[in-house]
Amino acid sequence: MSKPEIGVYLPQMGFTYDEVLHRTRRCEQLGIDSVWLYDHLYGPGVPDYPSLEAWTLATALLSNTERIEIGHMVLCNQFRHPAVLAKMATTLDQISAGRLQLGIGSGSIEDEHHRVGLDWGTFRERSERLGETLEILHQAFADEVIDFTGKHFTVQDMPVKPGPARRPRPPIVVGGVGEKYTLPLVARYADVWNVPTYALGELESKTSVLRRLCEQAGRDPSTIVLSVEAVMALAPDDASLPSVRQLAEKRFGAPAFGLKEGGLVGTAPAILDRLQQLRELGFGQIVLFTHDRASDETLELLAAEVIAKL
Repeated sequence: MSKPEIGVYLPQMGFTYDEVLHRTRRCEQLGIDSVWLYDHLYGPGVPDYPSLEAWTLATALLSNTERIEIGHMVLCNQFRHPAVLAKMATTLDQISAGRLQLGIGSGSIEDEHHRVGLDWGTFRERSERLGETLEILHQAFADEVIDFTGKHFTVQDMPVKPGPARRPRPPIVVGGVGEKYTLPLVARYADVWNVPTYALGELESKTSVLRRLCEQAGRDPSTIVLSVEAVMALAPDDASLPSVRQLAEKRFGAPAFGLKEGGLVGTAPAILDRLQQLRELGFGQIVLFTHDRASDETLELLAAEVIAKL
């Protein structure tokens, strides 16, 4: 079984651009595969914190690196018209020579929609919009033209040239575990399915549901890369583990972060064992929050004592 892709999640809340760029370049130098940003108009729950805009930031990072891939965990489908998003994605994929990963979801923060006058709608409506966007993206990437009439979006003979640099397309990452709306979209459209932190206790059951939905849709489930995001609290030695655990619980102790269910708290051998378990469960992409917001020390320890031994 091949080594899973290891990414680092860098929510940009409170970071300056130089701080994000430094961490991204350090990840690249250390051989970490990808870096992931969030897509919110302000830091969720802390609107007075500085927070850089997601797509502009990804463009700058990709323009100032050479190998590492950049994605969003995940873009809010409500923020950008899908035809404009398709054009943005193909352009950035060309600029970066095929290093964009296109994570997208239906939207998660109602408050930011109300503040700027964007329609929130029901979860069903947001899922319908996401489904139409995914169809539009597939058309744009495959055909370099969009011709689509849906309930929420209509696009007529819209060229998208140049197409993406990566073929057949930048990986489309869809996150979520909802069995009624989200997983059917994953089965139909996603190249990568990301399990969010809040569902880490349901990995096997949700994977089983996705396999069943793929079979119903006539799709081979092995064509979807299984991805997981999880908090990692990596301690350099046993003596420092209590303080590392304490910081992780302070920052990521809320149930939605799945700190306990993720099982990624410990020294390098324990982290390595857990990543091996996730690989054996079929996960080909693992995106890690770090307990200390990606310090140089933790990134170096992750690369040397964990990733190098996978």
